[in-house]
Amino acid sequence: MIEILTPEELDRARDTGALVGGILQSLKERATVGVNLLDLDARTKEMIEDAGAESCYVDYAPSFGRGPFGHYVCTAVNDAVLHGMPHDYALADGDLLTLDLAVTLRGIAADAAISFVVGRPADPADLAMIEVTERALEAGIAAARPGARVGDLSRAIGSVLRAAGYPINREFGGHGIGSTMHQDPHVANDGRPGRGYILRPGLLLALEPWVMSDTDQLVTDDDGWTLRSATGCRTAHTEHTIAITETGAEILTLPPIA
Repeated sequence: MIEILTPEELDRARDTGALVGGILQSLKERATVGVNLLDLDARTKEMIEDAGAESCYVDYAPSFGRGPFGHYVCTAVNDAVLHGMPHDYALADGDLLTLDLAVTLRGIAADAAISFVVGRPADPADLAMIEVTERALEAGIAAARPGARVGDLSRAIGSVLRAAGYPINREFGGHGIGSTMHQDPHVANDGRPGRGYILRPGLLLALEPWVMSDTDQLVTDDDGWTLRSATGCRTAHTEHTIAITETGAEILTLPPIA
């Protein structure tokens, strides 16, 4: 399913995106050394409910997971990169943490992710990897405009990741979003320009470059959800929900301006 939002629905999408960006910023500030992942999950639940929104994750049960996810935010630490299930773990100095959040507010969903290093010291290689995913996301957003094709976005993202020397997994990537969290089209993190669905104003996309430092192979944790690098290497993941407008792309999930 591919949805094209009306102007009124796009206004609601802006509200949802602002909520997601604000919650992620609050969680980043809270994610200090010694904080438990389950505490972050509980705080996420509170903020979602206080906003009158609904989690896209807690009842989520796709074919690639093991039953309902059962939590409110994905917390991927170090070698975990996607679908990180919160568990009893206290953050330590130097942990590389990814928080991935999707909520629905007034019938429209938004999805975003941030990666950052907890405490000190921060490994320069970790910071460089995070920065590459951020630049790749910027490149994908810059390529998103009416008349462009999905492959143009994939190529823009992949060009940045490949130039930095990172292997690219194309199985999991960006996606359409709207009244539900995961919709067509799939936006792989590398691809061929001029291929795929033609972007139209009103389309929402969640673009999400992610990399593992030395492999493109994933393994699934015993929890049935958390995806880790097959080699145990570090990982990073950055994501925004954008709206295709008449003139380009509008980022909906930016954190609030201080």
